[in-house]
Amino acid sequence: MYHTTKKKIHVLLHPELGETKWDKIINGFIITLIILNVIAVIMETVPSIHEAYAKPFHYFDLVSVIIFTIEYILRLWSSTHDPKYSHSIYGRIKYIFSTDALIDLIAILPFYVHVMVGLDLRVLRILRLLRFLRLFRLTAYMRSAKMVKNVFVSRANELKLSLVLISFLIIISSCLLYFAEHNAQPNVFSSIPATFWWAIVTITSIGYGDMVPITILGKLLTAVITLSGFAIFALPAGIITAGFLEEMRKIKDKKIHKCPHCGEVIDLFEHKEH
Repeated sequence: MYHTTKKKIHVLLHPELGETKWDKIINGFIITLIILNVIAVIMETVPSIHEAYAKPFHYFDLVSVIIFTIEYILRLWSSTHDPKYSHSIYGRIKYIFSTDALIDLIAILPFYVHVMVGLDLRVLRILRLLRFLRLFRLTAYMRSAKMVKNVFVSRANELKLSLVLISFLIIISSCLLYFAEHNAQPNVFSSIPATFWWAIVTITSIGYGDMVPITILGKLLTAVITLSGFAIFALPAGIITAGFLEEMRKIKDKKIHKCPHCGEVIDLFEHKEH
């Protein structure tokens, strides 16, 4: 009876394992509650709304934390049903430090810190959105989320190289502009680290205008750096696009089968009948 109950709770809290409507109902309820919590945090920042509905916001947060705490305890208790955490003690300790469990803990920890220590971390309730993203990948969008993950994993080396090139450009640009503008604007371009902000804003073509070169050399360098930024920042977008096209091609190839009798190619991706 004990093990059967634990198994049922484990399956209910992991909709990817279940096959009943209750799995989806519980998952949908938790996702809805998380979304409402995020909306509540956002709306509480409006002074007029916060003053008018301070108590309802407080009680809603209290009820949410109670539900999330019960869910966390049940997940911890039933985690030993998973072969990865099968040991009754060490398995649960291992589960506590898993990514999913840490995300669940972040969702409720700010409330208890505020109650016990008095440190106001309520704004961190926005981190409950992480739980939504975790549960979101287990729903109907899991395949799409997996495809996005595959893109970044397969193109990791290219993306790392792009990041290195961008970092290199920011450092070089900051050094050049610092030496070109420091004497003319010592308060604006006060140091190379301070010039990093100018480099990032300029290379990304945002251009806030709070740090502007006034020397001829500074302006010439800015023109070259800006044009270089266009090329460098286009690399990650192209790499990611190529990755998505490759993943889509793989998915389509899996949908194509050859008839064992006549040899005709059947494209299930386009729902052709044979």
